[in-house]
Amino acid sequence: MKGRVKMRTRLGVGVIIVLLATSLAVAHAQVASAPHYTHMELRKMMQEAHTEQQYTELASYFRSRQEAYEQQAHVERLEWIRRSQDVTGGPAKYPRPVDSSKNRYDYLTYEAEQMSRRAERYESLSGKAQ
Repeated sequence: MKGRVKMRTRLGVGVIIVLLATSLAVAHAQVASAPHYTHMELRKMMQEAHTEQQYTELASYFRSRQEAYEQQAHVERLEWIRRSQDVTGGPAKYPRPVDSSKNRYDYLTYEAEQMSRRAERYESLSGKAQ
């Protein structure tokens, strides 16, 4: 009986590791294809944007950032689920690994929402500039 439980646990952990690795590879590929601007470059672009093309470029940049944050949040959610299954009965120390994963997931989803709002703003400005 113990052999089956250990085998199931190993198999479950193996499946989660494969899913995490795949998700990370996809997220890295998407981030690598998106343009990267420094903070100052982005700020300058936002200040100087007045044409439809400039607004569209900013909107697509923020959409790509949103997608990257969503991919990272998905990976962190899987890690959160994995860590929540490994709760031991010993004295709890804060922050527990499960709490850290939850907090990181919350942060990543918040950042994805912020990027979505920025992208929507520039998409609407792009529509008005036509």
